[in-house]
Amino acid sequence: MRLTSALEEAAKDLRREPDLVFLHNPEQLLREAVPPSKDLLAGACAALNDATEKGLCAAWGVASWDPSPLLSLVDGTLPRPSVLMMRAGLLVGARTLDAADTLIDAWDLGNGEVWGMSPFGGSTGASVWDRIDPRLFLHDCGRLSRVQAAFRTAFHLPRVDSIAVGTDEPTHLEELVGALAGQVEERAVQEYRRLLRDRSRDQSA
Repeated sequence: MRLTSALEEAAKDLRREPDLVFLHNPEQLLREAVPPSKDLLAGACAALNDATEKGLCAAWGVASWDPSPLLSLVDGTLPRPSVLMMRAGLLVGARTLDAADTLIDAWDLGNGEVWGMSPFGGSTGASVWDRIDPRLFLHDCGRLSRVQAAFRTAFHLPRVDSIAVGTDEPTHLEELVGALAGQVEERAVQEYRRLLRDRSRDQSA
């Protein structure tokens, strides 16, 4: 009822139905249920699916900061979202990357249906981007800046089709669009993921 009411209000404010509505961070609600209840997730997905069929929105998706709690709940019985959006980039841990891959497969999501978010972990001004050089992941590492290389590499961690960013500086968007010309070295990405997994296992041991 709350989801449906929110969609009706959004349509009134926009004076038309939203193009895409996200179920935002459902893992937070699931963590409050012990054990995590598939019924909670299924009910929310079904409500958004029904809202789409009724014309309250054109499409719906799931945006998850940490998809790991969703893995045991997603199967062929749940409505399939049009878009799955998750954290992407070099600052995402091995567990989250592996969970993202599993969720993509479970929902059988294809081209244009997987999006990334927060490719810089919050800000391009964070000190981490002064300490590492993401251009190591590109074939032609000298053409792009470190920020551009981090953005381009984020499309492979996990593999996503689009990345959402927020800025009030048009020059920043221009810089990121320019990064799309870069070619990512897939073997370097796979080696990086292997190192992340090894480190994760060492820390949990």
